[in-house]
Amino acid sequence: MSSPTGPASGLPVRMPRPRQPGRHRRPEPLAAPEGAPALVLAVPGTPSAATRGLAEEIVSIARSELPGVDARIGYLDGDNTEFPTLQSVLAYAADERTARYEQALAAGLDVKEPDGPVAVVVPLLAGPDSALLRQVRQALMDSRVAAELTDVLGPHPLLAEALHVRLSEAGLARADRARLFTVATAADGIILASVGGEEAVQAAGITGMLLAARLAVPVMAAALDQEGSIASVADQLRSSGSQQLALAPYLIGPEIEATLIEEAAKEADCPAADALGPYPAIGKLALAKYTTALGIAPQQPQGTPVR
Repeated sequence: MSSPTGPASGLPVRMPRPRQPGRHRRPEPLAAPEGAPALVLAVPGTPSAATRGLAEEIVSIARSELPGVDARIGYLDGDNTEFPTLQSVLAYAADERTARYEQALAAGLDVKEPDGPVAVVVPLLAGPDSALLRQVRQALMDSRVAAELTDVLGPHPLLAEALHVRLSEAGLARADRARLFTVATAADGIILASVGGEEAVQAAGITGMLLAARLAVPVMAAALDQEGSIASVADQLRSSGSQQLALAPYLIGPEIEATLIEEAAKEADCPAADALGPYPAIGKLALAKYTTALGIAPQQPQGTPVR
């Protein structure tokens, strides 16, 4: 047994580690506040097993970064069986919150009636897409639930990092400019392919500038959903001296059919990297949108510095 002054029989005891003073101390780990709104990932496109796996991995990243967060997935084109729709997920979250409140009252607890948003909805989109965002807003209206909608994930330095990684995985870019080795198939011009029209192209162009700084090659954004846009940008890059082009999808993945990327690569006559997919930065950015909406994020996640 232990005495009030310490352990008996010389048994070891784990003492709390003293907090390191000064500006170099480690930050206290962030956790979701009790009763915080749910984080609902709004997933566009036709649902599939692959889409669900991607969304679940992104949600898993968010949960690991913020313990206790109530993270859920709602599909814009769900079927309410295997793939729950966004509006049904929001309605269920609202019903659960009401049920918890009523159970607390029945147990005689002095609890405050819940107020504020039931959920914070984060669109799984790298850039703006007015048609898909209208669909998200309509789902929020149809649910009749108080929910807050965040901006899309980009532009952001972490997305430039993710694009760089996907290009290097495909052998189309050096993984690290500081290392003196050659990638024979490295592109000297990048087509950044987005969806969502001219607004999306302009937003992708901001991330494109960050990617160009990482790769030290020209990067130009083009629209997958505008006829002739990909071919036109490919011509501009070649006329300015680029000979080996590469297509980098500025997309998470579910928002378009995969065949569109293949067709665009054929149109530009160049190889293509994979879509961003469940790259860790995607989960971190989704969580950053959520925590910023709640006012518990002192700063956005930072990208890897250019080497």
